[in-house]
Amino acid sequence: MQASSVEIRNVSKFYGPFQALRDVNLSIPPGKVTCLIGPSGSGKSTLLRCINFLEDYSAGEIRIDGRMIGYEAPGRRMRGRALREMRRSIGMVFQQFNLWPHMTARENVAEGLIRVRGLSRPDAAGRAADALAKVGLADKMDNHPSRLSGGQQQRVAIARAIAMEPRLMLFDEPTSALDPELVGEVLHVMKALAGEGMTMVVVTHEMGFASHVADQVAFMERGELVGVDTPGRILHQPEDPRIQGFLRTYHERNSF
Repeated sequence: MQASSVEIRNVSKFYGPFQALRDVNLSIPPGKVTCLIGPSGSGKSTLLRCINFLEDYSAGEIRIDGRMIGYEAPGRRMRGRALREMRRSIGMVFQQFNLWPHMTARENVAEGLIRVRGLSRPDAAGRAADALAKVGLADKMDNHPSRLSGGQQQRVAIARAIAMEPRLMLFDEPTSALDPELVGEVLHVMKALAGEGMTMVVVTHEMGFASHVADQVAFMERGELVGVDTPGRILHQPEDPRIQGFLRTYHERNSF
């Protein structure tokens, strides 16, 4: 599997006078898993959306495999076909499933292959079936979303992304909309993808996933990248008091 590298250099993002990202620098190696953690509103999802250029950034640059993302040159935005071509190598899974309710699971996965990749319907259906089997839904591919659990719907969304054969996968809190008993099945699929050497950037509040699957963990607060290190150092031996405070609050809220 081909995997992309990502370089984020001095990236800032403003919404009017509000600064959502503050001079962020982060290297994401190919074939590795990077988890972004931190309190709500710290800029994690904004950074993720900038990587895919769903949000433009106000300063700095983001490069995937050495190519600047979103801009042909500093100050000149990428548009039209060039932007679509760039996004073909990036898969993204959101908090919400965003499935077409009138389509089966297989049709939901195949639609992008037909519209974006230009595959014939039979070829797209075959690739969709393979992707659904990969996420453990071979027996559900002809079900409509209304007949699937939340965890199954999110796995369809993951299948839809991986069917496009991306070199980079972005996950924005993929389990946050799920009931607790359904979280594990989605994390299991993500762990399997990580084991295949796919480059993954995951915004998550699942510290167990970050601890056991991530190659590096980046902690953000108030738009600033506070620290980047191995899961062991960030999650179990943090030196920065901001990280210590966040983890203390997290464990207090999740202790039963």
